[in-house]
Amino acid sequence: MNKLSGAQKAAVLMVTIGDDSAASIFKYLEEDEIQSISKEIALTKHIMPEISDEVMEEFHTMTLAKSYITQGGIEFAKKLLIKSIGPEAARKIIDRLTKALESSAGFTSLERANPQQLSKFIQSEHPQTIALILAHLNATQAGELIVSLPEDLRAEVCMRMAGLQEISPEVVRRISLILEQKLEALGSFTTEAYGGVRAVAELFNRMDRTTGRSVLEKIESDNPQLAGSIRDLMFVFDDILLIDNIGIIEILKRADKKVLTVALKGTSEELRAQFFRNMSSRAVEMMKEEMEFMGPTKLRDVEKAQHEIVEIVRQLEEEGVVTIGGGGGGEDYVS
Repeated sequence: MNKLSGAQKAAVLMVTIGDDSAASIFKYLEEDEIQSISKEIALTKHIMPEISDEVMEEFHTMTLAKSYITQGGIEFAKKLLIKSIGPEAARKIIDRLTKALESSAGFTSLERANPQQLSKFIQSEHPQTIALILAHLNATQAGELIVSLPEDLRAEVCMRMAGLQEISPEVVRRISLILEQKLEALGSFTTEAYGGVRAVAELFNRMDRTTGRSVLEKIESDNPQLAGSIRDLMFVFDDILLIDNIGIIEILKRADKKVLTVALKGTSEELRAQFFRNMSSRAVEMMKEEMEFMGPTKLRDVEKAQHEIVEIVRQLEEEGVVTIGGGGGGEDYVS
């Protein structure tokens, strides 16, 4: 058991829990992680029952420990683990989780920082550090922050973020400690994955259309292949045209009608028709009347509404209801 790598343990776990459960877990993993685990599964000829039991026990214990830490912190988790698995095993589990938490403490502080203060803070950092910071934030936060950067810096940060892929945990830990110190007012040889092209695509999905188009054009002038990879992983409101009628009906069930009306206000007749043919004639008539009643609508309001609908689509994809593919970007108004 002690000789097994993380990927090998994951492979044992996937085989033990069965195809359906393993498939549901794979949905939340990155492609390189799936590839690594799948390779180990393919190489696995036979799993001894005692190894399977130990892996399942470790997985269960780690899950419990994280749950305890969330409920009451490290000391609370330690007390409960000592009672359930003994002091020695509890110490090992807590040490592993503590190291993982220490390596990201500064980045966790970033999520709680005042957005305006954080905006001023990241502008003074090196582009590579900014890229690492954005990779640790959720896509919405990162999308808002990148707009605050100087225009000539945005594309460079996005390209560096796309190229992060793997960073030594020791480097991450050092940067995390520095960030934590700077934000007081506001080791091993393995690697951990951050950023990547998919993270950049998510960032662009949440960026306002004008800024996103400008940044992507600059990336394309420097690296056309990278720009193409980003576009392939992006999903925008107009890509709903690729969704079948069953998916559209599910969107209609979950979407707020006022939000959907604003979202459709600034889109093509073709996409409006995609929704209208799945609605009752009365509902279509009421929505068209509402659109006319609105008059000119700020583009940022339309884009905000469209982002909300896209989030619904993403939730439906996670649930396996729809399948989405790639797509591609004073006050502006739409009439």
